[in-house]
Formats: sequence, C-alpha cells, structure tokens
Amino acid sequence: MLNKVLIANRGEIAIRIMRACKEFGIATVAVYSDADQQALFVKYADEKYNIGPGPASQSYLNKQKIIDVALKAGAEGIHPGYGFMAENAEFAEMCKKNNIEFIGPPVSAMKLMGSKIDSKKSMIQAGVNVVPGVTEAIADHERAKDIAHEVGYPVMLKASAGGGGIGIVQVNDEQQMEKALATVRQLAKNSFGDDSVFIEKFIDNPRHIEYQVIGDKKGHLIHCFERECSVQRRHQKLIEETPSCALTPELRKEIGTQAVLAAKTAGYYNA
Repeated sequence: MLNKVLIANRGEIAIRIMRACKEFGIATVAVYSDADQQALFVKYADEKYNIGPGPASQSYLNKQKIIDVALKAGAEGIHPGYGFMAENAEFAEMCKKNNIEFIGPPVSAMKLMGSKIDSKKSMIQAGVNVVPGVTEAIADHERAKDIAHEVGYPVMLKASAGGGGIGIVQVNDEQQMEKALATVRQLAKNSFGDDSVFIEKFIDNPRHIEYQVIGDKKGHLIHCFERECSVQRRHQKLIEETPSCALTPELRKEIGTQAVLAAKTAGYYNA
C-alpha cells in the first residue's frame, strides 16, 4: 500500500479522496492555485503546496510542476480525481518515468480510448456492438459524401479525439457536407490538436446510457450498472440518474456484458 498520495485536483473530489486516504492511514498532499489558498481541501490535507496562478493552465494543468511537487513531498502516488489530468496519457507516462504510481487507468487504455477511431476498430474486432459508420479518418469532402450515401443520411461528423460535446455535427444531405467537414476538422484541430474526423449514422432521439466499470490489474472487471445521461444541452450532460427507466432487465444485462467486454478489450483497470 502507498504511504503518501498527492491529489492533483481541487474542491469536493480532492476532499473525498483525502477522506478515503485517511481511512487507510495514507498521508495526503494537496496542490493548490493562488485562487484556492483558503479552500477547504487545502486545510484538510496533511501537506499542501502552491503550484501557481488561478488559471488552470498555469496550475492544475501544469504537468511538470505537479510532478516536481510530488517528488519534493515524497509522494509515492498521484490521484488525479476527475477532469484535469484524469485522462491525460502524457501525464500518466510522466508519473511512470518518475517512479510515481498514477492512480488511474493504464496509459495504453487511455491512448486507445482517447481516439474514437482506434477504439471503435478494437471494439469491432472484439465483437462489441457499435453505431454503423466507418473507422477511417475523413479529410476529403467527396469521400465523405460517398461514405454518407453508403451509411445513409442523416449522419454525424465526429472528431476522433473529441470530448465534452465538442466536435460533433449533424449532416442531413450532401449540400451540407463540405462546409460541415471543414468546420469540424478545424474545430477538432483547435480544441484537441488532432483534425481526424469520422462518420457515423445519426441516431434520432437516442438514450445516452453509461456503465461504470471497475477493474484490477489481474484482469478482473465488474460493472456497477447504468447511469441515465439523456438530459443534455449542446451534447453535454445536465443530469445523471440511476436506474434508467428505459432499460428492460434483459437489455440492462446485455449492455453490462458489453461494457465489461469493452473495458477488457482496452486493457482497462482502476475506476
């Protein structure tokens, strides 16, 4: 077991992690920005270190600064919480190079799932059900039109590296395609540094159902059932609730099985 953990986050999630650490007798290290120096999570930690100005880009997203603090404090592990560094494969690799345990998914899983194109290819090979579409990056609008005709309008253009509802556009006919493709590719490049875009069939009035999966490093995985996330604005979730009233017992079981298979395919562990 680790003796000291640095929490690379702020607010309530930092406090929850610290509370869990204290239950196991693990010392905690907080990092905080100038804007958070009086925050409760800072006072709750055993040790605390200022890592820069208020803007997250200069503090909570400053990878090297957080690593430096972890080494200075003698922290054996870093817990990223959610957001910020939680899905940052580069940061996880930096932890590994400095012999610090990254308390999160493995780098390989984050890299695979960080690319919608690559992850979709892997899921198809593993027999996981996916939305009809293609698993290639589309750069030419004529090629995009050909694929859209094969899939059937309307379609969705999606940024492969996208997230948070950014880089998703519905295209209803070929007249919209050229402009839409250029727009999504530029947005993807500006937002994620990757202009790879792919095409999927548009699903009208869908349900957004997520499954939480937990696994250990020995290949054991379980799911904790579903979260109903269909109430959204601009492709971003507003409310999550469970159980979903839309699922039958049979469908609930089937989706759970698929979720665990997807996680195993990605080589996922942790939560």
